[in-house]
Amino acid sequence: MSEYKHEYDDYFHRLKPALLSKAEEFVILGYEDISIEDLWRFLTEKAWKKPKAGVRVHELVSDIFLLKIGDFMNFATVEAFRSQGDSLENLRNDDFQQLLKTDED
Repeated sequence: MSEYKHEYDDYFHRLKPALLSKAEEFVILGYEDISIEDLWRFLTEKAWKKPKAGVRVHELVSDIFLLKIGDFMNFATVEAFRSQGDSLENLRNDDFQQLLKTDED
């Protein structure tokens, strides 16, 4: 799970069967590398970004079962580009200057 505490994190173990079912559905659709942790991260960072007070378990289960592969893949793509950007930011310091250095310098 993610490094920060989400209000719904206490529900993770109760929602595990629904998450597993959704992950298995995505495998049937040809997306074999999606884990329940990946789904949980999407839900807590995107779908449940603003938690509702007094949420009921059946509402969370419904959100899981209504999750579409397109929504998840859009999130995963943006996160991949974001992490790529982070690695480029680290490169922009001394390493980047070394890459730009020519023999004349």
